[in-house]
Amino acid sequence: ANLPTISIGNSTVNVIVFISIALAIALMIILNLFVNKTRIGKAMLAVSEDMRAAQLMGINVDFIVSLTFAIGSALAAFAAVLYLFSYPQIEPYMGAMPGIKAFIAAVLGGIGIIPGAMVGGFLLGIIESMAKAYIPSAFSQVTDAVVFLVLILVLLIKPSGLMGKPEKVKV
Repeated sequence: ANLPTISIGNSTVNVIVFISIALAIALMIILNLFVNKTRIGKAMLAVSEDMRAAQLMGINVDFIVSLTFAIGSALAAFAAVLYLFSYPQIEPYMGAMPGIKAFIAAVLGGIGIIPGAMVGGFLLGIIESMAKAYIPSAFSQVTDAVVFLVLILVLLIKPSGLMGKPEKVKV
């Protein structure tokens, strides 16, 4: 089906792009509020910090771990649906590269920081688009290498990510 497009200057953008961005931002806000403002969300943070101490505080660790995986799976399914609207094809390994890029975006923004992962995703998308614009199409595989170069640079320069705070290790 032909979806409506919006003209911006000399470019046309499919409406699904704007819908995807709006839904992703809405889900990020909901997830961030859930994790930081609810008892279950705070239990998730406690379990991620120290599973044994959380268990000693009376948190049902097995339930929290299962719930975390369920939420992650639901968000991945939602992302897959949005991805299919933009790229209508189904292949066995179609989620491999987007999954790797999502991990790199999370590292870029800061592991464990939900808004950081979103900012990292937008920055990674811009970097990848710029690479595709300036690298000749004969070298199309190089644009994926640029994404991995970003990961290497972040890990070398600021391992905690753009929005992460460096952790002090006591010895």
